[in-house]
Amino acid sequence: MKYFESLDDIKQIDETVVALGNFDGVHKGHQQIITRTVRSAKAVGLSSAVFTFSNHPSTVLGRGEPVKNILYAEQKTRIIEEMGVDYLINIPFTKEILTMEPERFVKEILVDRLRIREAYCGFNYSFGYKASGTPEVLMHEGLQHGFGLHVQEPYKIDDIVVSSTYIRQLIAEGRMEEVTKFMGRMYDIGGEVIVGNKLGRTIGFPTMNLVIDETMVTPPNGVYITFCTVDGIRYPAVTNVGNKPTIGEYAKNIETHVFNYDADAYGKHIEVEFVKWTRPEQKFAGIEELKKQIQSDCITAKAFHREKGML
Repeated sequence: MKYFESLDDIKQIDETVVALGNFDGVHKGHQQIITRTVRSAKAVGLSSAVFTFSNHPSTVLGRGEPVKNILYAEQKTRIIEEMGVDYLINIPFTKEILTMEPERFVKEILVDRLRIREAYCGFNYSFGYKASGTPEVLMHEGLQHGFGLHVQEPYKIDDIVVSSTYIRQLIAEGRMEEVTKFMGRMYDIGGEVIVGNKLGRTIGFPTMNLVIDETMVTPPNGVYITFCTVDGIRYPAVTNVGNKPTIGEYAKNIETHVFNYDADAYGKHIEVEFVKWTRPEQKFAGIEELKKQIQSDCITAKAFHREKGML
């Protein structure tokens, strides 16, 4: 897959079938649009492309707090590449793009740069000045410039429209099993393991600690059954998200106890996949009570992983 971070980098590419959208979660609805794009391109001998933005439009619109990310940039790129896309155009959403008239957006970007022959988008896709570009406008412009348009109707699971907004809500409420169902994969948080207070090691439950990335939507405080990938190997695990109220005042972070892993992980990049919420975070009377609860959490998590054949 060829990757473009700027329109100026696109000098000469093949004629394309383009998937249009923010694709900020690459959820099941997004996946259908991209899959149809790839299949269509192969069927007619063209190249497939995904046109999207590297930042959420809310970062430029300036209306309240920017929308939290569901995926890291590298995750989004990897997932799209694994779907067989030939070109990923992942450019910054800027004030210039924000104020483009829809007709100019189509001509200068889709026609002149991407050499579009066919497009796929969702029913609620918008572009151009004041989001005045709609699928209807895109269809009209396609007739003028000689490209076709396929508009995907709302993609539903259990009669609920799959959307990034809804998935953010599910993550923020800790409904991880539903997140998996709507995204088509588990939600995960990655990062470099940092040195914590080492309490877990002293009471027999060493943990790998991650700092919360404030740009990402994160689950609520509590204990979760998880998987943890270290050095490319996926281990069963149990994770606490929270502020460690029993032992003092701490910023919200992520602590993962990985089963069947004894090596030093400081400085390593890990990924924690969230399977299921098991209980809220609690403040205990002391370390012994905390230790007993952690033992219970491990028993619960191990039983789950054992049932799934992971232990």
